[in-house]
Amino acid sequence: MNPPVLYLDTSVMGGYFDSEWQEPTQELWRQWRAGRWRFRTSIVAAAEMARAPEPVRELFRATFPPSELLASNEESESLARLYLDAGVLPRKCSDDARHVAACVAGGCLVLVSWNFRHLANVRREAGFNAVNVLNGYGSLRIVSPLELIYEQEDAEEL
Repeated sequence: MNPPVLYLDTSVMGGYFDSEWQEPTQELWRQWRAGRWRFRTSIVAAAEMARAPEPVRELFRATFPPSELLASNEESESLARLYLDAGVLPRKCSDDARHVAACVAGGCLVLVSWNFRHLANVRREAGFNAVNVLNGYGSLRIVSPLELIYEQEDAEEL
């Protein structure tokens, strides 16, 4: 059985080194190395990495070979515009909309983020999914790494 595919936004890579988010983020990577998850991201994250500290850029390079990055294409760019036009996110958050669109257009069902303001919250998830359903896409879950690592612990206790 293939492990579930997770789309990671840039905040998760940064969380690997951030004292507030380090422990659960590094546990998510341990689970990935153990084969529990498959990680994906896009060229949106790759572009954002140019502004990241070197340790974050190195983690990104080690985790995501260039051939594994989801490309930006007309489908994902159009979907990102639909999110912005619908008011799911303010226009200044176009990269966040592009992350979600790359995830959805790339066939990923789960986006992982530490960005609670613009991505990982119930209201935003509902807005993205309303646009998705109206445009023939499936529903998406947006979660923090905490929701994933503890799910694994619960399964081991059974």
